Amino acid sequence: VQLQASGGGLVQAGGSLRLSCAARRTSSNNAVGWFRQAPDKEREFVAAINWNGGSTTYVDSVKGRFTVSRDRTKNTVFLQMNSLKPEDTAVYYCAAARSSMLTVIPSDYRYWGQGTQVTVSS
Repeated sequence: VQLQASGGGLVQAGGSLRLSCAARRTSSNNAVGWFRQAPDKEREFVAAINWNGGSTTYVDSVKGRFTVSRDRTKNTVFLQMNSLKPEDTAVYYCAAARSSMLTVIPSDYRYWGQGTQVTVSS
């Protein structure tokens, strides 16, 4: 199983980025989550989407700014990030859950991508 996250970069505060997570050799029925880790901080749950894209969940700090979606035909999950803030700066990881159900718990995720850096300047 391979997860490839991409789309990170450097953006000014208030700007937008769209992250992509392409999954290979894994079932499109698994829930997929996005996590982030800033320097010297714990890995933090950001957003997740269930197997058919009908349900999503977000950490409070990104609600109204970030949107998670998925294209099952391409086995790809997206994280649209708008109104970015400097505190959003982190390495962002996508992960495939062990089941189709939404979860915010890192240990419920079996496969992890390599991460993509997002840097928001003030």
